[in-house]
Amino acid sequence: MWNENLKAQFQSLAPGCPEGELSRRDFVRTALGVGFAVAAGPVTAQTVVQTPADGLLAAEVQIDSGGQKIPVYRAQPKGRSDLPVVLVVSEIFGVHEYIADVARRFAHQGYLALAPDLFVRQGDPMAYGSIAEVMSKVISKVPDAQVLQDLDACRNWALANGGRVGHVGITGFCWGGRFVWLYCAHAPVQAGVAWYGRLVGTPSELSPRNPVDIAKELKAPVLGLYGGKDQGITQESVEQMRKALAAGSAAARASEIVVYPDAGHGFHADYRPSYNAKDAQDGWNRALAWLHRHQVAAANAPPRT
Repeated sequence: MWNENLKAQFQSLAPGCPEGELSRRDFVRTALGVGFAVAAGPVTAQTVVQTPADGLLAAEVQIDSGGQKIPVYRAQPKGRSDLPVVLVVSEIFGVHEYIADVARRFAHQGYLALAPDLFVRQGDPMAYGSIAEVMSKVISKVPDAQVLQDLDACRNWALANGGRVGHVGITGFCWGGRFVWLYCAHAPVQAGVAWYGRLVGTPSELSPRNPVDIAKELKAPVLGLYGGKDQGITQESVEQMRKALAAGSAAARASEIVVYPDAGHGFHADYRPSYNAKDAQDGWNRALAWLHRHQVAAANAPPRT
């Protein structure tokens, strides 16, 4: 079901393209595992970050969530426990190699990183040929409550499998960035980092509230990282969110939003033409520092770039 929320997200992902015309394969141009850089195309292959799994335990685990087994990409330092935890929430394309690589980057920083497949009940986004199909046949059918439940299951699994209680953070990109805001109002985590997640929208049965609606209820401070040239997330909505945060809880007032004037949507996604290396690196540094400031970091370890 195509609605205004999906239309706004499509405009962020594919500025200037008529709805449904951009092929998902042209947009993502990748597959899991070996050959990712080549599959990403001759231009974006030069920018793809490839983080090795050396010294890491990096593999899929199955986590139960309400009777449903959720595939989750887990990355953490080998032979270590009592680790800070970070949940990594994907874009609409699911847990492909870029998201797995982000998890490995966190693992090399001393984290237990979990990237769950939050679409497992609705279908595989990579099975469709266009972004419009992904949105209408998969994303539009995913209830917010289901996502929050699955993230709860991942948090609980992490704390029972080497994670440190009271040292849990969450980060997410695009679709996942929206859920960072929602989850930080829902669960007892310590901090969140939202990369260009949608802030406003039309309420629906499956998505009854948006970040601007729950800003005042935040339980953990969120760092929002946004692009000034994002055609789907307007600067008006960013300012609306800033005002809502200023009038909210202590965690809301402690939250920050950074706008990169020259960046568009997806500026951290190194496999896409939208990638902005300078702003992506600055955002990554800020994300690590934010988590560290809010007690989500390896013991006695300063944030590293």
